[in-house]
Amino acid sequence: MRDVYTPQDPIFLDWKAGVAVDPKERWSEWYNLVSATTARGVEVRRARIVSEPVTDYIRYEYDVTAGLNLAAGEDVRWLPRRRASELALPGNDFWVFDGGLVRFGYFAGNGDILDDEFTEDEAAIHLCVSAFESVWQRAIPHRDYRPT
Repeated sequence: MRDVYTPQDPIFLDWKAGVAVDPKERWSEWYNLVSATTARGVEVRRARIVSEPVTDYIRYEYDVTAGLNLAAGEDVRWLPRRRASELALPGNDFWVFDGGLVRFGYFAGNGDILDDEFTEDEAAIHLCVSAFESVWQRAIPHRDYRPT
């Protein structure tokens, strides 16, 4: 849900400098994990809420999505923030696992990773599942989204 993550990430800095980034090589552990997971028939969906015009970081994420996320079997959609105004969203980035576990990610204002937290709290799970499905319905599939 943020517009900048880990601004000093060497891979992001390489991309900004025009260095070719091979996502499968740079994130091989993630790629292998998601590939194996989706090969077992598990659905992995990712929704990104973005401000437009997009930041350099979001453009970078967009540029590596086909070679990493989609290639590993994820389904990725993009939701311009303007189209999310009426949605009830958690205050932090989150992942929902199997509808019964939520991981919240905590970031500093500049995008640096601070911490994460896992919860099985039913209210948190309900909020996150509902929020994700609402975002998913409004979001644009990666193949159709063009960042501005």
